[in-house]
Amino acid sequence: MSEIKPFTIYITDNELANLKRRIEDSRLPEPETVLDDSQGVSLERMHELLGAWRTHDWRSLESRWNAIPHFRTRIDGLDIAFWHVRSAEPHAVPLLMTHGWPGSVLEFQKIIVPLTDPVSHGGSAEDAFDIIVPALPGFGFSERPRELGWDVARTARAWAELMTRLGYDQFMAHGGDWGAFISTELAVIEPERVSHLHLTMPIASPLPSDRATADEAETRKLAQRDNFMATGPTHVMAQGALPQTLGYSFIDSPVGLAAWLDQALVAFSDTRPEAGGGVSLNDRIDNIALYWLTATGASTARWYWETIRTVARGPEEENARPVTVPTSFTLFPGEPYPNAHRWAERRYLDIVSWNEMEYGGHYPGWEQPTVLVVELRNASRHLRGE
Repeated sequence: MSEIKPFTIYITDNELANLKRRIEDSRLPEPETVLDDSQGVSLERMHELLGAWRTHDWRSLESRWNAIPHFRTRIDGLDIAFWHVRSAEPHAVPLLMTHGWPGSVLEFQKIIVPLTDPVSHGGSAEDAFDIIVPALPGFGFSERPRELGWDVARTARAWAELMTRLGYDQFMAHGGDWGAFISTELAVIEPERVSHLHLTMPIASPLPSDRATADEAETRKLAQRDNFMATGPTHVMAQGALPQTLGYSFIDSPVGLAAWLDQALVAFSDTRPEAGGGVSLNDRIDNIALYWLTATGASTARWYWETIRTVARGPEEENARPVTVPTSFTLFPGEPYPNAHRWAERRYLDIVSWNEMEYGGHYPGWEQPTVLVVELRNASRHLRGE
């Protein structure tokens, strides 16, 4: 068994100076010819983004990150980096949290302390979690794959092995975006070990007949899904087809990388003022800087090329692999690809909670951290039979 080793983050001064020089020397296009965002990230927004990046304090992020117990271990030939934060409470529930794209482990940074120390943050000792947050293969400080095969299923098996190495026979699993795919797959292949599943994005689809029988709420969700499929999944198509071609820009141009990531970080969040405005500029820059300084723009894009060739296509294939473990859902209105209980229950056979929130989008750990903490605690209480 590979050793689990503490891991300290340090980016050299030369790398930070190189980034600053590239930002200063960047060339920007002329303004868009429309008054909305239909052509992508506006020149005005890019100026704001680059202005914030010029003054970004990476050392502060590095210090905050290094204050969290951070480790690496080699699984299936690949070094996986992960946070592992144990609660002081002796009966804390292990919670495995998986991020997606264009996010990172940073999506969960704000909720680690409230989850591991609930007594100091509005909860009880029984609400405590041990938190495990691995970086997906090719993301952050996990190693970049140099061979085919690192898809959802292989990653789920690696996560199961990680939890074994950490000494957890059973655990809760949480995810959104690709994290929802991986957590769902983990529940399918390890149903005796996943004690409870919590998702913010059900991996389930409506049947063709659902359109004819849709109620008013389902009709709105179908329209939102249709609009997303018509205008939104540019990143899926491009990264799923030509990740290496895109990767040259992502690795060589901080401006190109920032535009590509920020497009999705804003478009898929709930930017209404009453919702908090979506993912903050500071959080977006932290995340973009992480992608740049780890040189993972190409490897994260390649994730799409790998996975779209192996994930289930359509409701029939999805429903053929049912999830039997107790499952809680927290749904946010800014999610670009919404779901309905009737569609999800065909695949998730033991739904114990289905909560549709008033505010929030695709990135609840950034956008609505307090809500996500409460929802995870409630999911754990279902596990305890409360």
